[in-house]
Amino acid sequence: MFINATGFYVPETRIHNDYFLQINGLTSEWIEQRTGIKTRSKALPEENVNTMSINAVRHAIDGLSYDINNVDLIISATYSPFDTVATAAHEVQREFGIENAKAFMISSACSSFLNAIEIAEGYFSLGKASRSLILSADNNSLYQNESDPQCGHLWGDAAAAFFISKERENDSDKEIIDIYTEGLGHIGKSIEAVKLRPAGGGIMMPEGRDVFTHACTYMPKNVIYLLEKNGYSLDELSWFIGHQANMRILTNVARQLKLPEEHILNNIETLGNTGSVSAPLVYAQNAKNFLPDDLVAITVFGGGYSSGACLIK
Repeated sequence: MFINATGFYVPETRIHNDYFLQINGLTSEWIEQRTGIKTRSKALPEENVNTMSINAVRHAIDGLSYDINNVDLIISATYSPFDTVATAAHEVQREFGIENAKAFMISSACSSFLNAIEIAEGYFSLGKASRSLILSADNNSLYQNESDPQCGHLWGDAAAAFFISKERENDSDKEIIDIYTEGLGHIGKSIEAVKLRPAGGGIMMPEGRDVFTHACTYMPKNVIYLLEKNGYSLDELSWFIGHQANMRILTNVARQLKLPEEHILNNIETLGNTGSVSAPLVYAQNAKNFLPDDLVAITVFGGGYSSGACLIK
């Protein structure tokens, strides 16, 4: 599989840590020390997963070497949909007039983006599609309880769009060497660790310590698995992109992998935890800076639990 073009959209509004002192009693210093977050992005009232996805596609189109009407599979990957019937995939299909595409939404918490790529891989293998548009977006502020001292201060909003094809379309395409995902509902406190119940409190993370422990276990494990499976060593890894949940998790994982700090890409300090789009967003924001033959690893961990990793050349 090949990445043909990427785009992203991040709302302009930033909420500083100081905002939460009067909301949930947490100081800016406390939040930054424990999460690495200083500000977070926030969608406007009229913005949502669908509108942000459309804007991310608009940003990506300029780099696309074929007509968007050649896309035959659209997948929206999110856990915070605006509408669970007319999904972001359907809105994008309508907005850009993509007539001959299958369109649907999938969710596996913060692994949603990688699961969507893996689903596209399956469609490609079966001969049921050849060009896919993966929409990754989360509108966490729609479901956020800012007064929750456990996680009300974490969340940001954003979207990314990835055009992916079965065959190489252009010399500048990036190759997806391998991808791996797994469901981990059977471990730890997975089912109750992170919750999003619109009618029952919104986004909650009552078991943050359990999330931290398992994220620090499975994120590096899956990177090592893919590297070894494909004949690479850690020394050959050019860039590391982890799920942007907490800077302490990223630092812990990087330490385990013995990666130099300058090889770790992140945006959590300014955008907060943008959910399932966080890792693909980092990739899309840095895509123009990658050099030929750079090896990039994306690794994620999400509530439920779920995890996965991807190698890109």
